[in-house]
Amino acid sequence: MDIELIAGWLASLDDESREQVVAAIELLEDRGPQLGRPIVDTVTASRHRNMKELRPGSSGRSELRILFAFDPERSAIMLIAGDKAGNWIRWYKKNIPLADELFDDHLRRLRGE
Repeated sequence: MDIELIAGWLASLDDESREQVVAAIELLEDRGPQLGRPIVDTVTASRHRNMKELRPGSSGRSELRILFAFDPERSAIMLIAGDKAGNWIRWYKKNIPLADELFDDHLRRLRGE
């Protein structure tokens, strides 16, 4: 599990939201690729067929999402996180391409490029 790219975002959350996100991350770490809805869902607009979104609970009206993918070593790489409340479609249009690029970079590093 690699949360380096979202660590700053995670630290910025209120305590209740952070606890819920950490619980979802721990559940993902425990169950791995078999974890499904409602906590994990597939991201169909990504060019990576294994791109997923983590859907933790959150406080208030927020809709927290974390885009991630499992790499060839079966490690979950947390790529981009944010709150899509009130910005559902635009959030995905903006962040899926960024997550794709970040995952491409990660895969290149794994290959030693």
